[in-house]
This record gives sequence, C-alpha cells and structure tokens, in this order.
Amino acid sequence: MISSQILQTSIDGMKNIARVDLCVTDTEGKVVATTSSFQTNYTKAVEEFVKSSADSQEIQSNQFFKIYDDQQLEYIVICSGVGDNTYVVGKMAAFQIQSLVVAYKERFDKDNFIKNLLLDNLLLVDIYGRAKRLHIQTDVKRVCMIVENENGKDINCLDQIKDFLGNDKREFVTAVDENNVVVIKDLTDESDGADIEKTANDIVAYLKREGMPNIRIAYGTPVAEIKDVSRSYKEAKMALDVGKIFFDERNVIAYAQLGIGRLIYQLPIPLCKMFIKEIFDGKTMDDLDEETLVTINKFFENSLNVSETSRQLFIHRNTLVYRLDKLQKTTGLDLRVFEDAITFRIALMVVRYMNYMENIEY
Repeated sequence: MISSQILQTSIDGMKNIARVDLCVTDTEGKVVATTSSFQTNYTKAVEEFVKSSADSQEIQSNQFFKIYDDQQLEYIVICSGVGDNTYVVGKMAAFQIQSLVVAYKERFDKDNFIKNLLLDNLLLVDIYGRAKRLHIQTDVKRVCMIVENENGKDINCLDQIKDFLGNDKREFVTAVDENNVVVIKDLTDESDGADIEKTANDIVAYLKREGMPNIRIAYGTPVAEIKDVSRSYKEAKMALDVGKIFFDERNVIAYAQLGIGRLIYQLPIPLCKMFIKEIFDGKTMDDLDEETLVTINKFFENSLNVSETSRQLFIHRNTLVYRLDKLQKTTGLDLRVFEDAITFRIALMVVRYMNYMENIEY
C-alpha cells in the first residue's frame, strides 16, 4: 500500500498546477490525504459511492473516482471545484494514483519474490512464472552480495546502497535483517572477479563516507540463470562467516577466495578437537609463545623460504633454523618439510575456527 506521505505529495503537486482541491479516502470515508484546510466529512458520500457500480460519479458538486488494486477497491479520489475542469483534474489525479498503486504493488511483489528466491521457498515453475509476470529477465548473469553493517541496529545502510547503485531496475537490493543487506547485481558477459571486487570495494568506500566504518561485503560466484541466484546467496553467506574467521582483516571476501577455510568451516567441532589432539599430542596452541607464532606465520607468508623469512624478521638465518628445530621438538612437525608444513597450517586454521565457534556460543 502507498504511504499517506506519497499520496499527499502527489495531490499537493496536482493542486499547485490545477488550483483544485483534492482528497483521498479509504473505502470507509476516512481521509488519507487532502489539500483542503477544511475537515469535510465524506463518510456518507463515500459509502454511497462504494455501493454503486460506477467508477466515477458527481456527488454534492464533487467528483468521485474509484482506485483499484488488482480489482480490489482501495481508494476514493474526491475532486472539489466548479466547472468541467474539476472532472478533468480529478480524472488525472485518479490516473496518477492508480499508476502509483500499480508501481508500488510491483515493487513490493518484486521484493517479496527476491526474498523467497533467496530462501529457496519457490518451486522451479513458480520462479519462472513469477519472474515473467514481474518483468524480470531469467537468463541474465548475476552475482549475489551480502553487505553487513556491524552497527546495523544504529544505522540502516539499505537506502544508502540504493542511492549508490542508482535507479537501475535490473539490480535488486533487499534487507535480510537489521544487519545485512543483499544486493543481486547484474553482470555483463565480460565481467570477471576483478570487476565484482571493485564494485564491492566501491560500496565499502561509499558507505564509509556516509558514516558507516564497519562494513564487510561477501559475494558468491556469478550465475547465469535466475534459479541459481539462491546458490550464489548461500555462497555469499558462507563467505561472510568464513571471512570473519580466517580473513578478518579484509572488508571484501569472495566465496572463490576461501580456499581450505571453506572445508574447515564445515567440520564438526568434536572432529576438530580429535584432530588437534592427535597433531599436538595433548598440547595446545597456548603452549607456543608469541615469538614462535610470529615466526611461523612469517615463514608461511614467504612460502617456506628460510632466507627471506629471516631477512624480514631481521634475524640471522641460524636463529630461524634454531626456532624451527625447537618447534619440531615440541610438535614433531618440521615446517621445512612440505607435508608437515601443510599439516601445521591446517592445524592453525582449525584452532582458529574452534576458538571462533566457542566465542559465538558464549
């Protein structure tokens, strides 16, 4: 249903042009919007008009018009004035409001359709049938983005994202909850991951300028059919969650960039605990001091290159070798050996995942 503010703006504009008072009521005669400063009671006249079969009628020197929403009577437009101009202005006002009803209904229906599409609440035949009725193309390349505002309870970024994207009716923006906004973006055939990431970074930068510093965006893989949009949405959701665990320094994360983190995220906690117990032989990551952890992370960053790691840590090569030997005695894993390095890297990620899940639970 159209808001009373929109209706008021519309009839105010008509009055400024035609110098004729207009009033919009519901089917019971209750005034929804009016340009007149006089509180006229139209209840009885509206009741009579509603019962009649006429779509327009002159009652008490006023012109009455019916506005329908999908064959359901929704509003009555009343035009007050003298002469033939009254009927013409009233007819134009009725036409304008009727158009608004259709436009807002389609907008609501599209939003409802998109939400049900994302949540897999539609049968395949319903997806294509409703998309056709709503004039939504079904074979366009699209990607689903989730924009999370950590301060969502204080600021809603839905309107700001719509402003950023402009009035492109091919793209859909809808709120999932108070913190998350979903953007379904149309792509060209030439669009690649770099183009999508640039758009995501541009949204982050725009929202930061609008006073929202804590923005995170995750997106799924592009899909070619509308029926697959829900898959891109699920991928974006996973990317958002996994990104918080393993890529917390990033504002933008893609499902395709999750790597092994995507697999670890789907492991049950009991299995993770069993794995860590076997790897560390009852020890925990807490047994490793800060210096050792920094050394390990830098060693992985430099692809197990001893010379480059020692250079970046400003330590002698032999000092680094000593630290790696010490770690091997503690864990039984030699990070200079590829298989041991992989095992240790996975173990670090599993511990990080477990800690994250424990913090959520508490």
